[in-house]
Formats: sequence, structure tokens, C-alpha cells
Amino acid sequence: MNICVVALGKIGLPLAVQFASKGHRVIGADVNPSTVDLVNAGIEPFPGEFDLDRLLAAAVANGTLTATTDTAAAVAQSDAVVIVVPLFVDNDSKPDFGWMDAATRDIAAGLKPGTLVSFETTLPVGTTRTRFAPMLEEGSGLVAGRDFHLIFSPERVLTGRVFADLRRYPKLVGGIDEASTVRGIEFYEQVLDFDDRPDLDRANGVWDMGSAEAAELAKLAETTYRDVNIGLANQFAIFAESNGIDIHRVIDASNSQPYSHIHRPGIAVGGHCIPVYPRLYLWNDPAATVVRAAREANAAMPAHAIRLLESAHGSLTGAKVVVLGAAYRGGVKETAFSGVFPTVDALRAAGADVSVHDPMYTDDELAAFGWAAFHRGDAADAVVVQADHAEYAQWTEVDVPGVRSVVDGRRILNDASWSGTTFVSIGTAR
Repeated sequence: MNICVVALGKIGLPLAVQFASKGHRVIGADVNPSTVDLVNAGIEPFPGEFDLDRLLAAAVANGTLTATTDTAAAVAQSDAVVIVVPLFVDNDSKPDFGWMDAATRDIAAGLKPGTLVSFETTLPVGTTRTRFAPMLEEGSGLVAGRDFHLIFSPERVLTGRVFADLRRYPKLVGGIDEASTVRGIEFYEQVLDFDDRPDLDRANGVWDMGSAEAAELAKLAETTYRDVNIGLANQFAIFAESNGIDIHRVIDASNSQPYSHIHRPGIAVGGHCIPVYPRLYLWNDPAATVVRAAREANAAMPAHAIRLLESAHGSLTGAKVVVLGAAYRGGVKETAFSGVFPTVDALRAAGADVSVHDPMYTDDELAAFGWAAFHRGDAADAVVVQADHAEYAQWTEVDVPGVRSVVDGRRILNDASWSGTTFVSIGTAR
């Protein structure tokens, strides 16, 4: 089978490699010529994805994976097209469809009868049917559901562990009609493998969601639920702090019940998923007050962390403060919607002299964001942990000479190793 994957980013490229590993001929299409050149050379364009370097090199070497900037031409050679183009959203929960629309028009220009088109980018409910089906029809002269198949099948993976997640989680498929759904199920059964999951109510594999809208809502529901859960935990944490209660003991006790799971509080949750997808849901359902309140609670946590630092340290005017972690989470070189941005902004507003450390970024890369780079062993007055990179668990006060105050926004540090400081972990009684 010939497959086109549109957008070779941190989800799209591993998907293309996965499809190629099953023996299919895959053409990856991307608007970035440097990405295309690197892929064609068998070199991963970004670090941090487990096993991608090896699998990519093998797929390119055996000729099952190539890349191009000509999306329409790639689509014209393909039996199935998978789209993983980023979709962004503003603070008013309005999606910016610019990149998605451009990619869809390019796909339409090369679309031929009998092709399966699968949108994997997370979308507001109804978008596949009401926005992209007409766009594909207009640009191709074909009719969705009659001349070509159209489905929505959300990606459900985390960067850094994409291949493992593809095996672990059921693949959800919903078409604009029954025939499209059937074709989509057949496709994903040919390109994916699944772990045995006796914990699931039914066999792990490709699951029929019944409609594109149900599949769209399933992805929004699972990510929005997590955002609401984290927002609730963050509000618990703030209340606990002001009442001398350690919220982590409370969470441990609550999570001992089989029906209960409360996420840990923290500075922020970044990436393309948690900060963005609840806003896509709000675009569909602006009356969802619980979702809106949770998003506001989570967005407020970087400023709360700096207030905690001020309460522990005193005035931050002129203080040298290092933020540990530019990435949105540990082990991933990705700053999309990372809490580092509002954390640095809040520190600067408080008058601090801010530097940033991240083991995955060079000094020049940090400077490109407008930050001074901190090096382990440099002196500083205070520390704020923003990302839970594993190496930070080994840091002590010796690594930051002169440090007096620490706010651990990710509960990654060993507080016993910072005994000479005023140490605060979000949600912990002081």
C-alpha cells in the first residue's frame, strides 16, 4: 500500500516510520525543505523520540520511506493520506485553521478516487465533516463518501514514547459514513500493532467510534478531563498551602481508592495537548464553565509559584533566579505552551535577574528565546523548577552556590539535599 503522511513533525514522522516498518511505501510531505532533506538522509530532524533514529535510518535505507515538499504529488501516488498538521488556538478559544486549510487544499489537488483520507490532528467536533470534507470536494471535484473515504482518527501518543503508545492505546476511528469507517479500520489494522491489554473491556486494537464526531469528541474529552483534574488538584494545593496541609499526602490517600485518581499539582501543563485541546472543546461548548475554570486555574500556576518564591525569599528585586527547565515536561525537547514563558515573565515583573537551564537546549537555543543560560555551578539566589528533567533529581544546593530559596514546581528535587535553603514544593505545608 502507498501512504502519504502530511507533516513530518514529532508525531507525523514517527507515524510515517511506523507505517514503513510494516512494509508499506510511505511518502512524507512537509513544507520545511530542511526537514525533508534530513529525512531523506535518514537523519531525525529532532532529538528525544525513542528509537526514531534507528527506525528512520532503516526505513530510508530500504526505500520504504521518502520525503518531499510537494504534497499534491505525494497524495496523487497514495492509497491513503494521514494528516498530522498542527492546529493552534488563541486565548479566546478560536482555532487558527491556517496551516490545516493550506494542507487540506494541497491534498485536494492530488486526491484521486478510492483514496482514504484520515485526519489525526485534534479538531473541534464537526470539523472533519463540515469544514474539511467540503474543502476536499471543492479542490478535487470528488464527493466525500462516494469517490473517496474520509475519517477522523485522533493521535493518542506522547512525544518521546510514540512507538510504545501506538501499541498500547486503542486506535479510534470514525468516518463520515459507514463505508469510510470500514475502510479506516482496515487501514489501521494493516499499519499498527497492539499490545495485549487484559485491563480493557474489549480487545485492544482499532475501535469503531461510529462517526467522525464521536472520534473527535473522544480525543477532546480525554484531554479536557485531564486538564480539569489538574485544575482541581491545583486549587486543592493552593488551599492546602494556606492551611498547613500537605496536599501530596491527601492525594496519596485519595488515590488509594480504586475509583479515584487525582493528578499532582504543578506550575503548568504544556505541550500541544493540555493547554490547547480544552480550548478547542470550549469553541464547541462555550457554556462549559467547569472546563473554562480549570483552564484559568492551570494558567495561573506559574504566577502562583513566583508568589510562593517571594513569600519564602522576600523581595526578588535584583535577585538572581534560575528557572530549571525550558521544556514543557521532562525528557522532551519541546517548548510549546511551556510554563517557562509565564514563569520567566512573572519573575522579570518581580524585578528578578532571570536565567534558564535545560539539559536539552544549548546556550544559543536558550538565547534565541531571549534568556540567559544558566550553567550548573553558577551562583544564584533562588531556584524555580519548571520541568521535571530526570537529572534534576540529582541536583543539590551545592550545584547552585549561594542559593537561599527553592520552589519545586514539579516535585522532582530531593528536599533533603537542599537543607540549607527555604524549600517549597507546590501543595506542601510549610
